[in-house]
Amino acid sequence: MAIRFALAGTTFRRWIVGADSAQSSVRRWAGLDVFHTESRRFGFRRHYRATPWSNYIEIHWGDECQFYLTQVATNEMCVALLSRDPHLRIHDALSRFPELNWRFAACEPTTGGRGALVATRRLIRVVNGQIALIGDASGTVDPITGEGLSLAFQQAAALSEALAIGDLSLYERSHRKITCRPLFMADLVLLLDRWPGFRTRLLTALESRPELFADLVAMQAGHLGFGRFVHTAALLGWKLTAT
Repeated sequence: MAIRFALAGTTFRRWIVGADSAQSSVRRWAGLDVFHTESRRFGFRRHYRATPWSNYIEIHWGDECQFYLTQVATNEMCVALLSRDPHLRIHDALSRFPELNWRFAACEPTTGGRGALVATRRLIRVVNGQIALIGDASGTVDPITGEGLSLAFQQAAALSEALAIGDLSLYERSHRKITCRPLFMADLVLLLDRWPGFRTRLLTALESRPELFADLVAMQAGHLGFGRFVHTAALLGWKLTAT
């Protein structure tokens, strides 16, 4: 929890900013712990001593789970697993991915396994009087979007503007605008997790039309206008019906 004080003329104002993670105590205390929707998955990660074979972050899709591979050193890889199954662990899930299983079979773990609950949470409100929530305390998106820190930085800038003029309702509106696109994209991408048949058809369509995939990535990064997105979605829908 952070407390910020500001002087406006002769009036002394106190603002309370809840920035205390997804399990925010400030959120509960302020009566803001009410969600529009909430969906949960489970994340596990471990580091392995391995020579990276790519300069890119890789996402490997399987039935009901995904692997995320990231180079963290010249001879070390971070392996992360996301799944709806709280009992599925990295070692067991690797057997579902023959190529990854082969690559990591002889690799020595350099860290123990770590796990956490990951969730998509849409809060009804993030402001109550002179109290505002920010970061994961103000709602979360699934890690598949890679948006966590980016959202926190954008929210911090918006909150600073609202505090400067003494109107937290401005932050409430800005927060909804900031989180709208990541939440939409998270829902869209997680359809691939729920419907394997749809995932296969979509990936096949994107492989044949890489410019559509580039547009989706641009949409995710906030660099694609709504009109262009509608055009891309229409083309993608047509491609799916023809696949």
